[in-house]
Amino acid sequence: MKIRELLLYTKNLAAEKDFYKNTLGFEIYQDMQNSFSVNIGASKLKFQESKKQYLYHYCFLIPRNKLQTAIKWLQERLEPIEIEEARVRQFFSSWNAESVYFYDASGNIAEFIVRYDLANDSDTEFGIESIININEIGLASSKPEDLNQQLEQEIGSKFWKGDKKRFGTNGSQEGLFLLPNYELKEIWFPTTVKITASPFEVVIEHEAKQYLLVYQNSELKISVI
Repeated sequence: MKIRELLLYTKNLAAEKDFYKNTLGFEIYQDMQNSFSVNIGASKLKFQESKKQYLYHYCFLIPRNKLQTAIKWLQERLEPIEIEEARVRQFFSSWNAESVYFYDASGNIAEFIVRYDLANDSDTEFGIESIININEIGLASSKPEDLNQQLEQEIGSKFWKGDKKRFGTNGSQEGLFLLPNYELKEIWFPTTVKITASPFEVVIEHEAKQYLLVYQNSELKISVI
């Protein structure tokens, strides 16, 4: 599964645009009065203005041999989230993956992740052009098992790893939905940010088909594009 487009809502559109343009260095395109977009590797990320503030957790995939240089690159622009005692990288043995986290201008938790099972090494200097795609988006609810079943039935994507009742994942290492149950898992690692069922839209590609998923009011609607 691959995430092709992701739309998030923000109350801080101007600050978010400044963050992506001037802090991270992305070129802004489709710059509208109430929204803007950036290309994130093979994916597109769009922020749309909202009267209400929502919080998300999303993740970018980078080459598996570039985590340390990506951390240095981030530290020249912002302060990564400290996990403990100034440590900013986290290895997940069951995923064979490693991550560094940071906040965007809205307080969303963003992440660079390397997945050691994916042969995507790069021999070029790390920069924004090194980001491969949007790799994860949090899909929080009180019934993650039901959402996983819906994804399996309507898209054909499979449960990957984790616990279907508390915190699981659906998709593949190339693109994942994080499925936390906010009644059992209250905060996003490695922060104190509360997990909520925030609305978003995403276009995913799975087995040569594209789907539009709209998550709103804790309901997921899926249509073939």
